[in-house]
Amino acid sequence: MMGVFVPCLQNILGIIYYIRFTWIVGMAGVWQSLVLVSFCGACTFLTGLSLSAIATNGAMKGGGPYYLIGRALGPEVGISIGLCFFLGNAVAGSMYVLGAVETFLDAVPSAGLFQESVTVVNNTLINGTATAGTATISTPSLHDLQVYGVIVTILLCFIVFGGVKIINKVAPAFLIPVLFSLLCIYLGVFIAPRHNAPKGITGLSLTSLRDNWGSEYQRTNNAGVPDPNGSIYWGFNALVGLFFPAVTGIMAGSNRSASLKDTQRSIPIGTLSATLTTTAMYLLSVLLFGALSTREELLTDRLLTATVAWPTPVVIYIGIILSTLGAALQCLTGAPRLLAAIANDDILPVLNYFKVSEGVEPHAATLFTALICIGCVIIGNLDLITPTITMFFLLCYAGVNLSCFLLDLLDAPSWRPRWKYHHWSLSLVGALLCVVIMFLISWSFTVISLALASLIYYYVSLKGKAGDWGDGFKSAYFQLALRSLRSLGANQVHPKNWYPIPLILCRPWGKLPENVPCHPKLADFANCMKKKGRGMSIFVSTIDGDYHELAEDAKTACHQLEAYIEYKQCEGVAEIIVAPSMSEGFRSIVQTMGLGNLKPNIVVVRYPEIWRRENLTEIPSTFVSIINDCIIANKAVVIVKGLDEWPNEFQRQYGTIDLYWIVRDGGLMLLLSQLLLTKATFESCKIQVFCIAEEDTDAAELKTDVKKFLYDLRMHAEVIVVTMKSWESHVENSSSSAQPDDSQEAYTSARRRISAYLSEMKETTEREGRPQMVDGKQAVVNEEKVDKFLYTMFKLNSTILRHSRMAAVVLVSLPPPPLNHPAYFYMEYMDMLVENVPRMLIVRGYRRDVVTFFT
Repeated sequence: MMGVFVPCLQNILGIIYYIRFTWIVGMAGVWQSLVLVSFCGACTFLTGLSLSAIATNGAMKGGGPYYLIGRALGPEVGISIGLCFFLGNAVAGSMYVLGAVETFLDAVPSAGLFQESVTVVNNTLINGTATAGTATISTPSLHDLQVYGVIVTILLCFIVFGGVKIINKVAPAFLIPVLFSLLCIYLGVFIAPRHNAPKGITGLSLTSLRDNWGSEYQRTNNAGVPDPNGSIYWGFNALVGLFFPAVTGIMAGSNRSASLKDTQRSIPIGTLSATLTTTAMYLLSVLLFGALSTREELLTDRLLTATVAWPTPVVIYIGIILSTLGAALQCLTGAPRLLAAIANDDILPVLNYFKVSEGVEPHAATLFTALICIGCVIIGNLDLITPTITMFFLLCYAGVNLSCFLLDLLDAPSWRPRWKYHHWSLSLVGALLCVVIMFLISWSFTVISLALASLIYYYVSLKGKAGDWGDGFKSAYFQLALRSLRSLGANQVHPKNWYPIPLILCRPWGKLPENVPCHPKLADFANCMKKKGRGMSIFVSTIDGDYHELAEDAKTACHQLEAYIEYKQCEGVAEIIVAPSMSEGFRSIVQTMGLGNLKPNIVVVRYPEIWRRENLTEIPSTFVSIINDCIIANKAVVIVKGLDEWPNEFQRQYGTIDLYWIVRDGGLMLLLSQLLLTKATFESCKIQVFCIAEEDTDAAELKTDVKKFLYDLRMHAEVIVVTMKSWESHVENSSSSAQPDDSQEAYTSARRRISAYLSEMKETTEREGRPQMVDGKQAVVNEEKVDKFLYTMFKLNSTILRHSRMAAVVLVSLPPPPLNHPAYFYMEYMDMLVENVPRMLIVRGYRRDVVTFFT
């Protein structure tokens, strides 16, 4: 009762009812006034239902609607709507102050420091019939409203600065006159007309009700007095904006959520009871005022409620002044606490000045609120202030309805409100009503308020600190992701829908600084594999050891890797695996990583250029193991040679991107070249496709076929056919002198090292008297095939150096590790392939097309 119902009742029954309600009935007529009250009341009632559902879904801290919206829709939406709601409360305080001052000056005209008389031509005031003549009506001066309004605001601020205890002692003194004044108004309505009543007050009469049934919209001056030459035209839309603040105040209870004993019981019952009570009272008042007096009296007597009140208007004047000051006090009390709650969440650094400790009064926020209130008081026009308040409150109500709609529709496991009388459809209707009312009032005010909220949202997104409150949007994203994943299924993705999902192996061949969890250029390369940033990368690394002992270290390393990925602005996720060795860790990753069709499809690994220099004997076997695991798991492979020299986004490259297309790879090499061209680094390059053929191949026919193939794929590239001498021809002509070649010395050295390694293997086998072993398995090494493989790599390297020495990057097909060849031999082959090539991508596709001819 005292925590929610009474504050809501005190806020709802404000100045609009006392000094504008009879005027609204005279302008809109009885039946449209009933529609107006029902329309606005339905909006607040549906908002109350949504508020009740969210408030009963767990413990609620301070901040009222901001806390509810922020935890449902996220910090960005919560703060943007919360700050607008704060402004609405601060501006509403000025509205109540102006109402109190206007009432005081109407009651005591001699107190005015300035006097203003308004001459009104009575036109179309009585049921559409024009009446001649003039009447002089005295209205309070704008300067009087400003002077007295500033003084009253300062006095109220002193009370607020005294703290909650003083406010709680003063609040009942403002409430009792409200109830007493209402009783006096209704008594006066039923006994009217009294002997000294104006002629326009007819008493309850069916004739008056019938005369006032229709609307009488017309122009008025700035004081609201009918004037055919007035600057303001009042229609139904404008009256919605004027009346709606009379139904706001339903958040007064939730604003005190931190002080309530049982929020989950008090907020629903208190808020909805206050809403229904005031709406019923407004509907009854429309009928009573419509039957009480003529239309002219309704439109010209600004304080008709005081005129008809029993026993004397003085009681009503005192009641109106105290009730409006009480509502102003509630606004000046709630708004600073709302601002302090937003600041205490530590999302926006600019609000740190308003942060307060628990139990401490928000003096800085109160002073800021008072300045806003004084600024609006200086404006002095009540009819201009109320639409502004309406927009801010409607934004908040729409936010509450959307929050409940989203939570109810998603139906997450944590969504278990105690309040069962709600449904997502009611919340949706409530949100739509709020939007409709906003545009009915003024599309310009609506655009301005939405723009303000959007600017705050954008500012919070840019400058705000990250805050994960388990909001509904995160739940929506999660459910959408699950639904999308199920819809993708596990079937093969069509080439038109194929996206690269690279698995980036962060663990380098060698060591990085302790504070760098991933090679910096790997993140740059991962971005090069995405078109316009679309796609996802998975950064993985392994820690050698026992999982039980190193689980916490893995979590710490994962957090460091995630932070590094975010720092490099690369969209992706991080995973750390603990395994006995790097090979076993990668084997686990390649088998289990991903879900359905969202499994990684390309493994990206740095070429181990240091394996010979650092004498790391385990690198060859690990490297071969990774490639074989990828082939078995049907994953594409991209090995990056020259990663240290890979250009970043600011290093523009010129020249060519050269593709040495040797084997069918589903078009992956072609696709990678096109993705590189979409980046600013490589956009000035041109693509060259080199087709490797034996000497007896028809080069012209091959070139024509490849050109047609590229044309069908919508790819622009120059095609070059390069013939290479086959191994058999090399054997036949081995006696002839070889022409000097940049790779010749490397080739000779590689043959010498392989021969020495073979001799050592044979000696070990003979000495130990066991079969020949290759990487722990019994096998026989075919020396001729070893020579053939090495020679092929040598000739390919010579061709690359001859044609692509100045290329920005070279792409070449990755040869799979030959069967029964030691891992050491394979590293020699690969070294021969990449010899003297500064930047190379060694690519192996998989048994699926990633490009297509068809539209």
